[in-house]
Amino acid sequence: MISRELKNFFANYQIATQTFNKKTIEKSLSNYFTKESLFNFCHPFGTFKGLNNFLSKCILPLLDSIPDLERRDMIIMAGKTPEGQKWIGTMGNYMGTFIKPYLDIPPTGNLIHMRYHEFFKIEENKITEVQSIWDLPEIMMQANAWPMSPQLGAFLCTPAPMTGDGLSINGEKKENFDHVIDMLNDLSLHPKNPDPKIMNLEKYWHPNLNWYGPAGIGTGRGIAGFRHWHQIPFLRAMPDRKGGSSNEKLATDGMEDLQTHWIHEGNYVCETGWPNMRLTITNDGWMGIAPSNQALEMRSLDFWRLENGLIRENWVLIDLLDIYRQIGINIFDRIKEFNKARQTGHINLSDGLDVLK
Repeated sequence: MISRELKNFFANYQIATQTFNKKTIEKSLSNYFTKESLFNFCHPFGTFKGLNNFLSKCILPLLDSIPDLERRDMIIMAGKTPEGQKWIGTMGNYMGTFIKPYLDIPPTGNLIHMRYHEFFKIEENKITEVQSIWDLPEIMMQANAWPMSPQLGAFLCTPAPMTGDGLSINGEKKENFDHVIDMLNDLSLHPKNPDPKIMNLEKYWHPNLNWYGPAGIGTGRGIAGFRHWHQIPFLRAMPDRKGGSSNEKLATDGMEDLQTHWIHEGNYVCETGWPNMRLTITNDGWMGIAPSNQALEMRSLDFWRLENGLIRENWVLIDLLDIYRQIGINIFDRIKEFNKARQTGHINLSDGLDVLK
């Protein structure tokens, strides 16, 4: 079974990254990557090749700021896409004690969490491509260093699936994949048809759904929460959104170069694309961004869990920092300005024994 084979292949990667060791991490991961392995990473990391760049640009700086860094998987999916490619999709939280500035985000001295959606393309027992979004704004929010407009949805440490089976997903249920595709297809019918009922949310979504958006948008509960805290501002600001897909139902003219990769297992469906959507900011309302008529490309990596034929949970990460980059706003410069009068150095935490004497 392809899914089991891929997950067995990935098992040692999980072990090596559950806790990080600077001395051994390169050796531990060297069997997985080649010098030509392609990394498509969220802003500000960009696109690069090879394990050494992955470590030097992403992992080691994060480990320097969070020395007890842990990677906690909560969903692992694996399989062949409809086009025959082998992909592994993972969702979880990086966690640890934040004691040194990271990307100019001031440390907290406390445990912090940062959600990740990381997808791995497998060819000949090597990872040949990675598509990954880290929810860096989630760290900014916990550090009280928020440089953007207040988010509408709730802020929380994103949970694992309610069913507790995110690490043991298996089985073939193509009807769940078809359900998600049909849902996205119906969403695209509006606003060409101005009646919002045409999107048929109640047909596809559970009444008590949880929509886990990225920090900056937040989490919505139920169909009303999804509409108010995400969908209404999003559609109002960018009504011309168009997605790319190899799926015939979702294919959009002029979007052929935006290829997406889909996996479905059991009650779960996931999708990645780099990028996978084009849109234009023509109206106000989304994250406080002014309507600049700016054309954008969006990266969104998604997981859906279905329950009794309806979508019960949806984990969504969008590379929001790259959206700001495209409209000419450097979020990291804003963080520097907001925190220039704040102590942002290394936090030294003793073991506490001297205080207890």
